[in-house]
Amino acid sequence: MGLQETLRALADPVRRAILLFLRDRRQPAGEIAAQFDLAQATVSYHLAQLKQAGLVFETKHKNHIYYELNTSVFEEVLLFVAQLQAREE
Repeated sequence: MGLQETLRALADPVRRAILLFLRDRRQPAGEIAAQFDLAQATVSYHLAQLKQAGLVFETKHKNHIYYELNTSVFEEVLLFVAQLQAREE
């Protein structure tokens, strides 16, 4: 995905909270939804946006869907931000 989609996904505070929840390990969708005082459909929407932006991977195992961070996308964002830093003269 492009940088614009990534930054748009990161702009939402709920999505950032989901990403923080996923930083230690992959989690099933139900566990993620249980962390928020939101309808499960709303959390699913945010997960879909994160997936579309390439920020998370989705894997299915039996009756569960698991989500985990895609760290390579974060590396691209950090590289972009590093390029914005002023160069010393």
